[in-house]
Amino acid sequence: MPDDDLSAAPKKSITIIKAGRHWLFKHFFEEKDIFRELADYYDRDSYRFVLRTPGEKNLVQKLLERRGFEVILAESSRGYVVKLSRQSRYSALLKNSLAMIETDEWRIFLMKDQASALQALHQGAKLVEVDVQF
Repeated sequence: MPDDDLSAAPKKSITIIKAGRHWLFKHFFEEKDIFRELADYYDRDSYRFVLRTPGEKNLVQKLLERRGFEVILAESSRGYVVKLSRQSRYSALLKNSLAMIETDEWRIFLMKDQASALQALHQGAKLVEVDVQF
């Protein structure tokens, strides 16, 4: 019998994205003890985790990896930022976004991971090709 168990569930991944001077991520932890360990970094107003220093990012990354998560570090928001016209419905994007800014023409979202960005594109959003300050 092979050593690796093919029936094992795939690792859940969490993308931590650098946005300005901080790193952000969003994840619903089913295990309350993991959330409690990370509670100091949780921004209840924005429903996301904010890591303010490289030390916090490294600490949280190690904790998540020890808990069985695959951590994807994105040092840039490129590829994660999408925009919708102000006239478009946008509530479906909010759930998977880390941040949103508005201009006269657009609502611009920083999505929590690549899958969420792709989903937003399928819902009519356009990819933003430049770095955006959130």
